[in-house]
Amino acid sequence: MSRRTDLRFRATTAFQRRLNPILRRLPLQTVLETTGRVSGLPRRTPVGGRRVGGSFWLVSEFGERSQYVRNIKADPRVRVRIRGRWHEGTAHLLPEDDPVARLRTLPRVNSLGVRALGTNLLTVRVDLEA
Repeated sequence: MSRRTDLRFRATTAFQRRLNPILRRLPLQTVLETTGRVSGLPRRTPVGGRRVGGSFWLVSEFGERSQYVRNIKADPRVRVRIRGRWHEGTAHLLPEDDPVARLRTLPRVNSLGVRALGTNLLTVRVDLEA
């Protein structure tokens, strides 16, 4: 990893550590809840994405470096809060999907931020239970 990429990652995650506690409290903010791979505790992360049928799609800006992606790899059972309502599901990491093309189908503001800050994009699909 280049020095510039590492600096971008560190700056973005430092910013997110301060902003995420505020965002995840907003009732209409979409939130992904994973299980901590070490602690076993619920971990909530504000995300941008879109529900399409029975699935919720999002793109991780730092791919497998993202803590929630690492948690999904350890336990794919997740919950997603969409418009204030929790949905249980199973997350799937899709490295073969084109994340840039996927971002074009997701909410514009979040997609711009992911493209601007991201260094290693990874598509994530959550299959929601009925």
